[in-house]
Amino acid sequence: MRLQSLIEGITPLRPVAGNPEVTDICFDSRKVGQGSCFVAQVGTRVDGHDYIPTAVQQGAAAVVCQRMPEEEYEGIAFVLVENSDYALGVMADNWYSHPSRRLKLVGITGTNGKTTTVTLLHRLFRAMGCHAGLLSTIVNKIDDDEVPATHTTPDALELNALLARMVEAGCQYAFMEVSSHSVVQNRIAGLTFAGGIFSNLTHDHLDFHKTMANYIAAKKMFFDHLPATAFALVNVDDRNGRVMVQNTKAKVSTYSLQRMADFRCRVMEETFGGTLLEMDGHEVYARLVGRFNAYNLTAIYGAAVLLGVERPLALRLLSTLEAAEGRFQYVNLDGITAIVDYAHTPDALQNVLETINDIRTAGQQMLTVVGCGGDRDKTKRPEMAKIACTMSDRLVLTSDNPRTEDPESILDDMEAGLTLEEKSRTVRITDRRQAIKTAVMMAHEGDIILVAGKGHEKYQDINGVKHHFDDKEELLKLKTEK
Repeated sequence: MRLQSLIEGITPLRPVAGNPEVTDICFDSRKVGQGSCFVAQVGTRVDGHDYIPTAVQQGAAAVVCQRMPEEEYEGIAFVLVENSDYALGVMADNWYSHPSRRLKLVGITGTNGKTTTVTLLHRLFRAMGCHAGLLSTIVNKIDDDEVPATHTTPDALELNALLARMVEAGCQYAFMEVSSHSVVQNRIAGLTFAGGIFSNLTHDHLDFHKTMANYIAAKKMFFDHLPATAFALVNVDDRNGRVMVQNTKAKVSTYSLQRMADFRCRVMEETFGGTLLEMDGHEVYARLVGRFNAYNLTAIYGAAVLLGVERPLALRLLSTLEAAEGRFQYVNLDGITAIVDYAHTPDALQNVLETINDIRTAGQQMLTVVGCGGDRDKTKRPEMAKIACTMSDRLVLTSDNPRTEDPESILDDMEAGLTLEEKSRTVRITDRRQAIKTAVMMAHEGDIILVAGKGHEKYQDINGVKHHFDDKEELLKLKTEK
């Protein structure tokens, strides 16, 4: 592709000299070859501008950058831009012939519920016989073929490559999680969305965003850039729901469990096997549990209708959907109910525990096993311990993904949120495998154990090394041992 075609939609800050043929786009100088267009990005740890000489030496035909190098390289076409990340997104869209325009691409953003919502929307449309793609934390899918996921939202090149593969496979729809990081880092720049969904916004990722105001602004930015042809479906029970769509051009629709909205739902009855809902005036039995899942199902129903699915069909298909992996999955350990959930924020943990406490009967003891990730937002650690202890009879504090932090210092931070009485009901066991085993040994028949924080994850990150670890697998091993 010629450079001028590649940068269509970008306004360079100075005239571009030359229009070379470009063989590929690279933002990693180590991958630059003859004819590459190198995009110099300013990262959190590494500045791509420092590697422009390397890229030129390795044969780059063009360089996109935010500041010009001290040395002018003859014969190299430099594209000076305000934001290299944004430019990369637009260029990736151009390179792959605008794949998002050839799909009905729906993005969901929010603190909790993203994975469940996109996963179940994908399943709903596949159940109708539609070709559909999925981009989620757990896995990416082209129809039913899995493509492993490394981030909540891939980089712009990988993202457009996946969307192009979906188009090639005949997909009509694609459903993707949109993280706040991906919005701020312009990984979704250049994409055309048919719809956006807002689930909720609670305490998370402040290690990256620093303040809640920044976090809210990042989520809102997604809706600010939706086109007029798109829909914006927001949860108005969350006070930030209306904030998200203050400046959107998209057609706004609302959903709620508590107030008037375009799509309304009411929880009628809950068991560990499922939930009876009243949706749009009709009773629907869903296989998912909890009010948080009632919100997810309402968003799924609303999005399906906004995408043209007939309401009776959408309601019927809702009753067939099952939970995404690691989301309120339970294992029966010979009379003890063990639940595995990805809840790794204060709000998500509270939602899961409230659901269990609403369902459990008198005499059933509640035990929670939970930790917090290392190298991440420390402020939520005492809050999560407090919630877990307040809403449980016994608490086992353990490691999550300690990463490069000392696991004991993470548990110190968590325990700082507890009173002396609460500490008397709390056990500290750094080894997660042993913590789960201890909780099972402490439980009696009829009791409930929540193992929270990792959900679908199949690893534990310790000092930069990912060791195989699966909460559900550990529980099933204990069942076998029993």
